[in-house]
Amino acid sequence: PSGCLRLADYLDGVKKNYEAAAQVLRHNCEQNGHGESCYKLGTYHIAGKGGVPACLRSAYSCFLRSCEKGGKKRAEACHSVGLLAHDGRALEAGPDAGAARNYYERACGEGLAASCFNLSVLYITGAPGLASDMGRALQFALQACQLGHVWGCANASRMFKLGEGVPKDQARAEELKNRAKELHSQQKEAQLTFGE
Repeated sequence: PSGCLRLADYLDGVKKNYEAAAQVLRHNCEQNGHGESCYKLGTYHIAGKGGVPACLRSAYSCFLRSCEKGGKKRAEACHSVGLLAHDGRALEAGPDAGAARNYYERACGEGLAASCFNLSVLYITGAPGLASDMGRALQFALQACQLGHVWGCANASRMFKLGEGVPKDQARAEELKNRAKELHSQQKEAQLTFGE
């Protein structure tokens, strides 16, 4: 299976033969149950790449298989399942905040900052079947901040400043605000360096 993934990566990245890459990925995902191939096939379904139909339901299914199988792309796959469940267009019944929360939690637990941030937002806003909980929102915003997510730091700063889910603490709010500024500055610098 790892050889098939390397072949698909070669066909995609070097040969630019997306149709052949898609065939290898489909075989490796469906026949071999290879998690990373399922993840990449899911991205093909999102973009409608390589002759694969653009289909959010098929992408959801691929990402779900990848999330369950594990591998290097597990956190990203679980995050993608969370995004599609949160959005609801890939599900027959529409948005499912409970499923989104579960998959975001899995990805956050594996250190994916975007999932921790999305969890904090889910708990700030609440959703059908998921009550707003500012204490949990703060917990995940802080975790996202620790992982380098600018908006996680900004949300946590605001919560400390306003006393949402935690007693007001202006010093902690300022510390988190400065961390958000520092991260933002680093991201801008990295973009400039990359663009030069």
